[in-house]
Amino acid sequence: MDRWACTNHVKFNKAKCKVLHLDQSKHKYRLGKEWIENSLEGKGFRMSVDEKLNMSQQCALAAQKASRILGCNRRSVASRLREVILPLYSAFVRPHLECCIQLWDPQHKKDINWLEQVQMRAMKMLRGLEYLSYRERLRELGLFSLEKRRLQGDLIAVFQYLKGDYKEAGGQLFTRACSNRTRGNRTRGNGYKLKSGRVRLDVRKKFFTERVVRHWNKLPRDVVDAPSLGVFKARLDEALSNLV
Repeated sequence: MDRWACTNHVKFNKAKCKVLHLDQSKHKYRLGKEWIENSLEGKGFRMSVDEKLNMSQQCALAAQKASRILGCNRRSVASRLREVILPLYSAFVRPHLECCIQLWDPQHKKDINWLEQVQMRAMKMLRGLEYLSYRERLRELGLFSLEKRRLQGDLIAVFQYLKGDYKEAGGQLFTRACSNRTRGNRTRGNGYKLKSGRVRLDVRKKFFTERVVRHWNKLPRDVVDAPSLGVFKARLDEALSNLV
């Protein structure tokens, strides 16, 4: 890194550089002649992660920031009409709950609830839906829960890697499952199933390339066989809307 900086005529602020160890080595590193301090957590790409790749802190920070903005909107806007509240929520609050979410997708129930509670508070602000449950309000408004939106984003990314703009890179990320079992002339399932890798660590199971396989393999055939990304999104929305 130090040689690259010299070659490109840039300088690192070495006082702000730290080492985050993801193993037990605890090696010491330096930039040039200066040793770099070790850290138990790191921040980058607008996210915070610790040495165990635990994203709970990031989920809490995202939920707190979104809650503050939601509270500001509630105090500043008198109207409670859906035509007013929903655009404000979509523009100013939800982006903080989903920024770089592919990197820090929450897996623990408490983390999922922290994020979901922010959207629940936003839905309670709407006039005329006071007697509906959270799920019923989302259905009335044609919205998905944040958990389902994350799944939607993952599946759209898989389609891009397998059949869309990122198809060349997809061959290195995913492996298609081979199956000779048929019903008549049709392959069981959606006909475009992926093979899950063998992983021993729980943290590895949460990575994008592992967590999406099960959900992708459950999609109906007409969804994965969509001829374009636009058609896939429309069919995917319909399939996800039938999920509880």
